[in-house]
Amino acid sequence: MTCDPVALTADLVRCPSVTPEEGGALVLLQGLLSDAGFACTRVDQGGTANLFARWGDKGHARTFGFNGHTDVVPVGDRDAWTHDPFGAVIEDGWLYGRGATDMKSGVAAFAAAAVDFVARTPPDGALILAITGDEEGDATDGTIALLDWMDTEGERMDVCIVGEPTSPDHMGQMMKIGRRGSMNVWFTVQGTQGHAAYPHLALNPMPAMARLMARLSDHVLDAGTEHFDASTLAVVTIDTGNAATNVIPAETRATVNIRFNDAHTSASLTEWLQAEADRVAEETGVMVEMRVKVSGESFVTPPGDLSALVSRAVQLETNRLPEMSTTGGTSDARFVKNHCPVVEFGLVGHRMHAVDERVRVEQIGQLKAIYARMLADYFA
Repeated sequence: MTCDPVALTADLVRCPSVTPEEGGALVLLQGLLSDAGFACTRVDQGGTANLFARWGDKGHARTFGFNGHTDVVPVGDRDAWTHDPFGAVIEDGWLYGRGATDMKSGVAAFAAAAVDFVARTPPDGALILAITGDEEGDATDGTIALLDWMDTEGERMDVCIVGEPTSPDHMGQMMKIGRRGSMNVWFTVQGTQGHAAYPHLALNPMPAMARLMARLSDHVLDAGTEHFDASTLAVVTIDTGNAATNVIPAETRATVNIRFNDAHTSASLTEWLQAEADRVAEETGVMVEMRVKVSGESFVTPPGDLSALVSRAVQLETNRLPEMSTTGGTSDARFVKNHCPVVEFGLVGHRMHAVDERVRVEQIGQLKAIYARMLADYFA
């Protein structure tokens, strides 16, 4: 009997695992994988549930890894859903539910492929599944914790597939061989409060902030690189909170988000931002404070054996050669890349995080077949 990835997806969707709640999803997977002969370890940290599962000898010369997450974003307005967001209803060829696309179907597909593979054709090597419950949150106690634990325990993946949704419109359309870096920057400009009728007695922080934000947003970071589109900087908010029309405020705040390619590092961008902030402070007399949080650096796994393995499997199962892309947001691949070569491949992602999130039932089985072919080719 084979492991049904559709039934497994439905069972996982029925687990209300909104970050940071485990919701029963990892307990379910641990039972399935343990029964299939995987050695399973919970690597929980900081209230986050994580699962490590290995089939085969520790430290084997060939070890294939899968990474994914079972936590999901909040439901939002339940009344806007056609079906119970944790009901896993199947209707007209769609499986509905929060996490159906991102990414319980991906986890179900690679878990089912792994269970069947080791049962039918036990490989000369090892297979690792590293599954977290902290991808949709701060991601500080999830895949990072798993990789740290693996380093401590001498566990190693030689290559890894992250099962995130990767295709915009059609199954097999795209794989991700890298991701842009991401950082958020918070600016606070301090002036001196005063009466709006006597601006010479105050120091208005608003024009200084406007000048700084204009300079940052007008600056062209780059024109793109070999594997990446151009970097972007977006001013996402400017907040003063001043309801009075006759008061010059003492303080205003703004936030920018930067998605950057491999022409930059977070350090080089921070240096540039600080220089611009210092320049505005000197020109206007205000004080500018800056706080930076880096979600991840840009990275790329250059086209090679791993991307070729993915391409072959996808093309044979879908008759479509996937594009190698670095577009989109961040994923846990940004952590895995420090451990081993990593490529992302998964389902069509256009319904993820949406009301009535759903996945085509036939695509779940197709994804399992693609992952199974990757395993067969890797261990051939």
